Amino acid sequence: MRDAVIVEAVRTPLGKRRGALRNVHPVDLSAQVLKALVARAGVQPARIDDVIWGCVMQVSEQAGNIGRNAVLAAGWPESVPATTVDRQCGSSQQSAHFAAAGVMAGQYDLVIAGGVESMTRVPMGSARGTGGSPWGEWVRERYGVDGFNQGIGAEMVAKRWNISREQVDQISLDSHRRAAEATDAGRFKKQIAPVQALDNEGNLTVFEVDEGIRRETSMEKMAGLKPAFQDDGVVTAGNSSQISDGAAAMLITTSEIAEQLGLTPLARFHSFSLAGVDPVSMLTGPIPATRKVLEKAGLKVDDIGAFEVNEAFAPIIDAWLTEIGAPWEKVNPNGGAIALGHPLGGSGARLMTTLVHHMVDNGIQYGLQTMCEGGGMANGTILELVR
Repeated sequence: MRDAVIVEAVRTPLGKRRGALRNVHPVDLSAQVLKALVARAGVQPARIDDVIWGCVMQVSEQAGNIGRNAVLAAGWPESVPATTVDRQCGSSQQSAHFAAAGVMAGQYDLVIAGGVESMTRVPMGSARGTGGSPWGEWVRERYGVDGFNQGIGAEMVAKRWNISREQVDQISLDSHRRAAEATDAGRFKKQIAPVQALDNEGNLTVFEVDEGIRRETSMEKMAGLKPAFQDDGVVTAGNSSQISDGAAAMLITTSEIAEQLGLTPLARFHSFSLAGVDPVSMLTGPIPATRKVLEKAGLKVDDIGAFEVNEAFAPIIDAWLTEIGAPWEKVNPNGGAIALGHPLGGSGARLMTTLVHHMVDNGIQYGLQTMCEGGGMANGTILELVR
């Protein structure tokens, strides 16, 4: 029976909105991480069976199957195909699921999963620029709303679980502190592929450190921020994920093929799950997705040595912790999207890249990843360290 293993995982440093990556076209950003991936693995691009690329705002510079355009921009043989996936914020985690399933089924031998989002150049909401509603009349009638708002959903979660402003601000402070510590300790160096970018004067620069970490923040500073979605709410810009630019990619194959090619497996795909919840509060999907993937794997929370739970909004993390019972020190141990950033279609692969390297560096047998997704969905993945 074929397995699926990750033999290399890289990501770009994450740039702030209108930050260091503002002048990099998302196709070129994707191409840079693809080239870094195969260079580090020592694999010829012509051997890649497919590239499965996540992206959410597939319009403007991210339209027209950005995965395929990235392959062409990388200078790879035209024989290398690619497709682009949209499962909202979980797009590139879903890409990894599709890639691993294809490998296990024997349809792929070597495949790349990853994703990108340039939220500076293709802002959220760009897909509605031509007018019209993506939900249609029947969806609007079913839920009695003209669209869904994730910020309001986060406030609904905070009320349901009685989460205080102090609790969510503390999660945010911990995220920044952990990310700063990981950066200073060099824990991101192996996973980051430096990106070439032009500054506003047209000079070529090399960007290699995550840009969003706020080292100077404090509980007092965060307490001074106004609620972003409801006047009496707890969600602010400080305890929400950052709008970011970035990309990440993983090379996936079987253990047998890895041995034949002289590649070193890092982690094996153990179990997958998907979950759907109501699309109004929308963000609670990681709770059932976690329970489902643990059940499929035959594992318990105590068996998991590290968790990556996307920090879309801090209330999501607090509710997940309450329901799942995981120890906070094992969740996002190197910081999360509140500190590092959340480049939508690239975030699933970013989380998985960070998780894989953390597992390898610390000898952790099992790691679990989950993230909420627009429309009320979530993916769950358990990875197993290959020793």
